[in-house]
Amino acid sequence: MYKTTWCGDCKRSEKFLRDNDVQYKEVNIDEDREAAGLVEKLNGGYRSVPTIVFPNGKVLIEPSNQALAEALQENFMLPN
Repeated sequence: MYKTTWCGDCKRSEKFLRDNDVQYKEVNIDEDREAAGLVEKLNGGYRSVPTIVFPNGKVLIEPSNQALAEALQENFMLPN
C-alpha cells in the first residue's frame, strides 16, 4: 500500500487490513520519491493515496472498504 501519514483514507484502509489479518507492505510516498513517481504513473499524474497494488497486478486507488474486501476475495486473501 502506497500511502502518506496524513491521509484519512489510508488510515481507514490500514485498519480494514489489520482487522482482517491481511499482511501488507506500507510505502510512505512522502519519504520515497521513487514510490511517489510510481503512484503518479499509476494515477495519471496524481499522487492519490492509498494506492494498493495486489499480487495479481490489480490496482485500487482510494478504495472503499467494500471494494477492498472484493479485491482481497479475488486474491484468495479473505473468506467469502
